[in-house]
Amino acid sequence: MHELSLANGILSIIKTEQEKNGFERVLEISLKVGEYSGIVPRCLEEFFPIAAGDGCAKDARLRIEVLPAVFRCADCGFEGRPDRERACCPQCGGEHIRMVSGREFYVENLVVE
Repeated sequence: MHELSLANGILSIIKTEQEKNGFERVLEISLKVGEYSGIVPRCLEEFFPIAAGDGCAKDARLRIEVLPAVFRCADCGFEGRPDRERACCPQCGGEHIRMVSGREFYVENLVVE
């Protein structure tokens, strides 16, 4: 249910931008969501219209791009997707991998009028 809180956060960003730029309504909202962010895009799409109510984003379309996780191996420097079955570096087999991206969540763009 945290997607409702996230939707309210998006609406807060929209309100700030509306005050700065004076647009009347939002047509489209582009979001970037990391694969390991814990956000379920489908739930966010369901809750957003509820949170938007009759505001300027009530009919806005959500465009959600899921960003793949990227890991870096401390042993060989490989950067990419790990071996999920063994949770190790696919290049050297090292277990010292660290996630460098994949937890993102941000508003990339607003299309307004």
